[in-house]
Amino acid sequence: MEKATVKAKQIVESNGAVVFSKTFCPYCVSVKKLLTDIGATFKAVELNTEDDGADIQAALAAWTGQRTVPNVFIGGKHIGGNDTTQDLHKQGKLVPLLVEAGAIAKVTA
Repeated sequence: MEKATVKAKQIVESNGAVVFSKTFCPYCVSVKKLLTDIGATFKAVELNTEDDGADIQAALAAWTGQRTVPNVFIGGKHIGGNDTTQDLHKQGKLVPLLVEAGAIAKVTA
């Protein structure tokens, strides 16, 4: 699992926004659609298509305390899942986080 932890942390550190996801998960689809709709650039890691996806998911659970997907990181910080991400957007806090992380070039109205 150490190898998977290193891999997950490298992905998070090298991308402004990351969604650890599964292709069949409706909550993952929802959070990826939200990020796309607001113009964010993000890396989606589809755990069900990665050879070491189960190991990465276990590493994320140990690292963040969250076993479920989507598992969202912005600016190297763990945000949470779909509900948390959607709530941040409703509160007007998501776009500023993404801008600060370099995942959105400019704020759009």
